[in-house]
Amino acid sequence: MKHEKKDDKLVAAVLADWRTAPLDPRLRATLGFLEKLTLAPADVRPADLAPLRAAGVSDDGIEDAIHACVLFNIYDRLADSMNWYLPGPDGYAASGRNLMRRGYRL
Repeated sequence: MKHEKKDDKLVAAVLADWRTAPLDPRLRATLGFLEKLTLAPADVRPADLAPLRAAGVSDDGIEDAIHACVLFNIYDRLADSMNWYLPGPDGYAASGRNLMRRGYRL
């Protein structure tokens, strides 16, 4: 239980502001890149990868992050445009636990 409370605090800090949350520098760099990829994809350039590499993110890690970002963006846009039912926080928490256990691979 103690571990879950720590995780809850971290999640709350990230949701409040990922820039100031106590994150690993690799994750912080990745989130900054993914924010730009989501909000201004036409402005993304090869130079935008430099902060990720400087923080120690591997090319495979960058590729995995891009794939996850693209899939979530597609899901979000389809859900908005088609008015899909979306689960509440408990449903997303259960999905997150499943993903942490088995990953994104089928």
